[in-house]
Amino acid sequence: MITPRNELPAMKTLRITGGRVIDPSQGIDQVADLSIRGRQVLGIGLRPDGGEEIMDARGMIVAPGLIDMHVHLREPGREEDETIATGTAAALAGGVTSVACMPNTEPALDSQAAAEFVHLQAHRAGNANVFPVGAITKDRKGEELAEMGGLVQGGAVAFTDDGSPVVSAEIMRRALEYCRMFDKAVLSHCEDLDLTRGGIMHEGFESMRLGLRGMPAAAEEVMVHRDIALAELTGGKLHIMHVSTAGSVDLIRRARQRGLRVSGEACPHHITLTDKCLRGFDSNFKMAPPLRTQADVDALIEGLNDGTLEVIATDHAPHAPEKKMRELDLAPNGIIGLETMLPVCIKALIEPGHLTWPKLIEKLTINPARVLGIDRGTLREGAIADVTIIDPSVEWTIDPSKFRSKSRNCPFAGWQVRGRADRVFVGGQLRYQQLNGHA
Repeated sequence: MITPRNELPAMKTLRITGGRVIDPSQGIDQVADLSIRGRQVLGIGLRPDGGEEIMDARGMIVAPGLIDMHVHLREPGREEDETIATGTAAALAGGVTSVACMPNTEPALDSQAAAEFVHLQAHRAGNANVFPVGAITKDRKGEELAEMGGLVQGGAVAFTDDGSPVVSAEIMRRALEYCRMFDKAVLSHCEDLDLTRGGIMHEGFESMRLGLRGMPAAAEEVMVHRDIALAELTGGKLHIMHVSTAGSVDLIRRARQRGLRVSGEACPHHITLTDKCLRGFDSNFKMAPPLRTQADVDALIEGLNDGTLEVIATDHAPHAPEKKMRELDLAPNGIIGLETMLPVCIKALIEPGHLTWPKLIEKLTINPARVLGIDRGTLREGAIADVTIIDPSVEWTIDPSKFRSKSRNCPFAGWQVRGRADRVFVGGQLRYQQLNGHA
């Protein structure tokens, strides 16, 4: 039966009560109630009207839905590793309500139709929001710019050839100029392929000791330097992905001090693990950029602390078990990270006192939203009600066999950690809830 328009049922109000509401976009960190009606945030600390549904969040942190701006969903082309449905289910389990998906699919996400396909599949899955990132060049070959205007019309929020660097400085310059016209960021995978070819791990004492070909820190840093110079030349908006070296942090810091539109991200594995982890020849510690030294780890944490690195992102890179079980030199690079991001960040950054909760949540919400130019990452009145409720004290053991991701390539298996997402709302709808330790 069709309900007459003037008799549509009133939307219920949900009041999330007693939680520690942290919203860095408004500078809020206080115990308060959060009210949601339909898809929108009504406000923080409003007086009750008596008709609300109540949800108790005492002892919890109530934050804007977490955003991961660097995720590989593999679909189309490599659905044996991950799909949009499984990847977004994994995102919810990690407290992530929005992901930006990388274009290194097969075929590459380099057309309006490809971007629209991602939106359609995400809508069908009904889990987290998915924001496609378009390829800089056609088929990610680095030879010719992709149809950027069409990609923007199809919903692309930024551009990258992630998985591969843009080797040509001329093409990268043009990309920054075109993206400036659309006010979109270029997300740069910084790697000099001549210096990393055949490399398996970071070049240093450990690679020499293990007899494995290394990838020097300079391979990243020379490209960071080049792209910052091009951003300065064009006035474009540049974001350095998966920063892994102390030298890169210093280059980004100096660029920001000069007022350039440059930002950077750190990944949880690069702030917790070092090249010593490869001593066991376990391919779950093989990634690009590779795990570096403790000095690099310390520099990344300092960069997060002083604001040089504005964003934390996972570089969630699923690979089917049979691929990662190959010999170390043949196994693909990359690890999964959506379901471990929050507890690993708590262990590496909150517990040692490197970051406060508001600073950590800022790097997981409003900062990536600003880089991507999306209307997420805030609990302001009228905002879309993406909300993550975090239990900061629950203790658990990371067990990849229980993950929602299709893949299991996780270097944190067996870690004893504290904190995880308890309930997750997307557009005002409860999409995920922990029940007695299980989703």
